[in-house]
Amino acid sequence: MNTDIEAFLSGDRPDHVAAYLSRDATDVDSLADQPYASPTDNGVLLVVPGDAGRSAFQSATGTDPMAFASEAMATDGHIDRSLTDADCPDEGDGETHELRLLFAFAEEQNEDVDGLYAEGDVIHAYAQCSCGLAYADKWVADGR
Repeated sequence: MNTDIEAFLSGDRPDHVAAYLSRDATDVDSLADQPYASPTDNGVLLVVPGDAGRSAFQSATGTDPMAFASEAMATDGHIDRSLTDADCPDEGDGETHELRLLFAFAEEQNEDVDGLYAEGDVIHAYAQCSCGLAYADKWVADGR
């Protein structure tokens, strides 16, 4: 795994964002050769400094990442800690459900707040399924 991705998932890159883009969402071949990218079977996972990462996500998808996150927060789902797979909440309806887009960022630990934030750095992840449903998940970073 790309060391930038490992550092992000550990909470060591709170100034970066991560994005997964499937082949169905955009032309991933042009992104896959970049030093900040890790190609996957069905797409590419990127970890990029904050503003540049948000801009890259919007450029590649035509979607403002913060608007995407706001929409996704309305529905809870499960996003794999690898950021390259997810379980759509609508799965089981007979349609095909595959991760299409993902946008994630880390929020540093805040011991003054209850819950996850007191336990450690928190990864916020927002996904869109091939069926079109957007959903969110969050968890305490690995903290390796």
